[in-house]
Amino acid sequence: MSADDFQPAVSVVVPVRNGEATIGRLLDSLLEVDYDRGKVEVIVVDGNSTDRTREIVAKYPVKLLTEEGRGLNAARNTGIRNGGGEIIAFTDSDCLVPSNWIRKIAENFRNPQVGCVGGNVKGYGDDLLSRYADNSLMHVMRSFKERVVLGMIKLFFNYPAGCNMAFRRSFIEEVGYFNEALMYGADDIELVERVGKAGGKIALDPEVLIFHKHRSTLRELLKQTFNWGRGGMLLLKKQRNLLFSTWHLVNLLGFLAGLSIIGALIFLAFTTGFMVFSLALLGIVLTPPLASALFYASKAPKNRILESAFIYPFIDLLRVFAFCIGEAYQLFKPEIS
Repeated sequence: MSADDFQPAVSVVVPVRNGEATIGRLLDSLLEVDYDRGKVEVIVVDGNSTDRTREIVAKYPVKLLTEEGRGLNAARNTGIRNGGGEIIAFTDSDCLVPSNWIRKIAENFRNPQVGCVGGNVKGYGDDLLSRYADNSLMHVMRSFKERVVLGMIKLFFNYPAGCNMAFRRSFIEEVGYFNEALMYGADDIELVERVGKAGGKIALDPEVLIFHKHRSTLRELLKQTFNWGRGGMLLLKKQRNLLFSTWHLVNLLGFLAGLSIIGALIFLAFTTGFMVFSLALLGIVLTPPLASALFYASKAPKNRILESAFIYPFIDLLRVFAFCIGEAYQLFKPEIS
């Protein structure tokens, strides 16, 4: 069977809430994919939008549903239940897909052991924060340089982004749907890990590419990062046996330990007057941003060296704090029954 002959039925699920500014562009791109139209269904799951989202979607030949629950994972599950595709692909309302997106996803499922496929996410803007998101040491969205097919042991730190991933329906039915108790961030990772534990391979393919409208202000970016920290710690509370849950706990403990060391050095420097404590403090505080600045400067285009070397490390630092504060907030936030 040639690659062109392998075209399993695909359900594309798009969760959305108040996406009037971008949903039309996404649906336009989905209707232009180079895949047998009879084998593609687009399912938009609306989370009770208060803008013109539903009105816009109603103009397109797609299935429009209302979220059966609360939150992103509830919307995803609604789409799965109402779709008939052998492959369930997910993207977001603020994305654009190239014409080969579904075809590239399907090619990865030719291997019957593959249970999940993920790809790269790039910004479709050229503003400062969009450039930062694509070039940061801490990628805002997942990025892979070469195609790999991973088992559970190698899956850690190689999770696909929720706005560009697909599952084989048989694996979803085997391991269960998305966990609707998870919100904020890490909501999609938990299902990927369950598929991996059930023996499904995870194919990560940079040619499975979408374009995403990254956050346009620093405030929005930091809020997103804070919520991802919250989501990771909520994952720890709900599913302690996951690799990613353990990583979040270790990350938060490392952050708190670092703050404790810095606080101790400040105290010792002021109370003892010994220069060694001041030098150690300067070394701990300055080494990471300086190393980051040198790295960014070495990789940046000539016309953006100053931007990369001075602004990117500063944003990195703010994001680290926002992420870890989000983890701490969710860890100590009382559960509401």
